[in-house]
Amino acid sequence: MNVITAIKLYINKMANESGPGMKILLMDKETVSEFLPLWLQLIINLDFLVKSQTSIVSMAFSQSDMLQKDVFLFERIDSPRSDERMKHLKCIVFLRPTKNNISLLSHELRFPKYGSYYVCNNIIPRTDIKLLAECDDSESVREIKELYADYLCINNNLFSLNIPTSMHALNWTSEALARSVDGVTAVLLSLKMKPVIRFRAGSNVAQALAKQVNEKITKESALFEFRVQESGAPPPLLLILDRRDDPVTPLLNQWTYQAMVHELLGINNNRVDLSGISGAPKDMKEVVMSVDQDEFYAKNMYSNFGEIGTTIKGLMDEFQKKAKDQKKVESIADMKNFVETYPQFRKMCGTVTKHVVVIGELSVQVGKNLLFEVSELEQEIACRTDHSAQLQRVKRLIGDGKATIKDALRLILLYSLRYERHANCDITGLLQTLKNRGGPAHIVPRMLEYAGQHARQGDLFSTVKITDAVKLTRSLIKGLKGVENVFTQHSCLLKETLEDVIRGRPLDPLYPSIGSELPFRRPPQQVIVFIVGGATYEEALAVYQLNSAGHRIILGGTTIHNSDSFCKEVVAATAGVPFKHTRSLQQFHASDNA
Repeated sequence: MNVITAIKLYINKMANESGPGMKILLMDKETVSEFLPLWLQLIINLDFLVKSQTSIVSMAFSQSDMLQKDVFLFERIDSPRSDERMKHLKCIVFLRPTKNNISLLSHELRFPKYGSYYVCNNIIPRTDIKLLAECDDSESVREIKELYADYLCINNNLFSLNIPTSMHALNWTSEALARSVDGVTAVLLSLKMKPVIRFRAGSNVAQALAKQVNEKITKESALFEFRVQESGAPPPLLLILDRRDDPVTPLLNQWTYQAMVHELLGINNNRVDLSGISGAPKDMKEVVMSVDQDEFYAKNMYSNFGEIGTTIKGLMDEFQKKAKDQKKVESIADMKNFVETYPQFRKMCGTVTKHVVVIGELSVQVGKNLLFEVSELEQEIACRTDHSAQLQRVKRLIGDGKATIKDALRLILLYSLRYERHANCDITGLLQTLKNRGGPAHIVPRMLEYAGQHARQGDLFSTVKITDAVKLTRSLIKGLKGVENVFTQHSCLLKETLEDVIRGRPLDPLYPSIGSELPFRRPPQQVIVFIVGGATYEEALAVYQLNSAGHRIILGGTTIHNSDSFCKEVVAATAGVPFKHTRSLQQFHASDNA
């Protein structure tokens, strides 16, 4: 139950089964993300190197790892191709089996540039295999293999399909649905699971995905015969949820390291853009934040803001000690030790610099944007009912300009979701204030159409469990002056749902099954959760905590949201929707470009 390990196994298989010798990795526009740095060009010394790299590969392996596997060249299949023939190279074809990619690959095989081709895809239709065979007049294709590395592994228990917007008019876009079916099926095959499929009742998007995944499992039944269930053991569970049931979690400020970096800086394919940050070194305009390539990050991504500050201080102390040791070169033995330890020292230097810059920027934004005060109010709105006092605090924060427009929008969204049907609700007044400040007031009615009370299944706010109020007050973290552990009282809906699953509570009728046999009374031992409309790092933390207690759960989503990306998804999803439930806010139903 580790998606990083699953992807690594496939990539190793892809590189190793093509045998020894120099290789090229041929990719498509959907998997290419980041360009290769200059130092890699110099090491390889190939003038024709195309500057590209796959998201899927790069999130599982570093560039040096790929070099060790004799993969020296990365190329896009839709890029301009030279006429130069390189028959000494083996070509590993790593494409998604879309119609466009099959067409481009067919053309490639008619005029082969490389000596041999090893085609590795997700499930390939027989008609496409036949077409490729007909185009391969030179018999360059040595092997066609189905490898199910068709999703992005982020953490050991978290994956994404990198679909930033999945709906239009509150229903699937055809491209997003097809991509989600392929991605979810690939996860099941890579983890060797044939699950019972359950979906959120009342959600048309969850039901549509469940139905099509079930149809694909039935159609490709031979591929799902790998797992023999122990006698009486319940099958794995695929639980498909709808983001509209919990719009609160993506809107809250986060205070664990990974989630906080994503909210304030943005994480894209395990990379963070630092180009706009004052004081960032020139060689660190973009940094990798990967649990598989950064030991410090892997150990501390779930630490809260105060803890991470204390930890980075300890890392700096350790680095300074090693830096002093590196200066002591007084003998042949010292020289030998220096040569052996220098690579690790340089790696540690990069790790320290990277995290000091990132944490420093987080601290600057927390202080400048008054995020302690803003987050405290967010948590109170999400977790307790006190309309009058909360309304006054929201008015004060957004009215006097203390809160940024982004934070003001979040506060109004949370207030609106909680109190939309309250007798004294003043959404109109808040929106007018936001509009006067030049804020995107039109997003609020769109959010209410997307995930207002009429759209959610159950009562989101009545399910929040509140602990002793004394324990929820701020506490100063020792060892790092000025850093506070802000409220963490909010518990995401997913955590409560999973607790019901692992305790064996009846899931019908809230989560009906589709295409499965009679339900087992025992709770499933393995659970894959997929959230249509995107997951969050707060939900990944909840899954991590449950797994730490001995459970086996994987979380995935169409994308991984922060508040900005979630608002963009809501705007896209509600395009073309008649505003039936927010007519009183008609004046704010502006166009997205207003």
